Amino acid sequence: MIRLPPHAPGMRIGLFGGTFDPPHRAHREATLLALKRLQLDRIWWLVTPGNPLKDTSGLAPLAQRIAAAESLTRDPRIEVTGFEADLGARYSYETVAYLRTRCPEVRFVWIMGADNLRSFHRWQKWQSIARLVPIAVIDRLGPSLYSLGGVAGQAMARARIPESDARSLADRRPPAWVFLHGLKSPLSSTALRAARGRPHGEAPSTAGDGQKDPRNPPQSASPTAPARTRRQPATGARPAASRPELEDG
Repeated sequence: MIRLPPHAPGMRIGLFGGTFDPPHRAHREATLLALKRLQLDRIWWLVTPGNPLKDTSGLAPLAQRIAAAESLTRDPRIEVTGFEADLGARYSYETVAYLRTRCPEVRFVWIMGADNLRSFHRWQKWQSIARLVPIAVIDRLGPSLYSLGGVAGQAMARARIPESDARSLADRRPPAWVFLHGLKSPLSSTALRAARGRPHGEAPSTAGDGQKDPRNPPQSASPTAPARTRRQPATGARPAASRPELEDG
């Protein structure tokens, strides 16, 4: 039995995933921004077991990362969970599909950093994710300048709603997404790992480490088919992983 954080029908819950190695202030600030601007009841930090696209040989143990995240959040509206490890989910799509099936009356919103949007088209079934849940993209120092012009940003252009309507995102039928400005933190998990001498071999990825959902191979998309075509299933088995974090690595 997979144990999920407390939830109830009608709740508006944000899903913010990553390795959180280590979790830092920018993660928390992005979470608080999303809680306020999207008017969410809760945000779940989905601490992933690992990232298939990166060398995780130096990745801190899951329990350690969860404990560090819980120590940092200290807010009743933020729930830290590692249920993906029990679920055995290798791709973000699997996590989203599972939650939509198990909690059909909960209004989930996927939260990612601007760098994740830039590489979103490389996630497995990325278009299917956009069809399953509304998406909130959090501004970030650097990536926000070119993320909107990427494959996914252009493909989903018609599904984007004005930032002034952000509070209605959770109630909208996907595909629907919003770009939230206001967070310009330069903090990066990659840089923090390097500073402590434990960079687990990952290439810098920003906000939400979402450059490549460790679990998704590249996929093409047409700018004329906004968020309507999801990623195609990846071929070949990959180790359990999580989606990128809202920050560098």
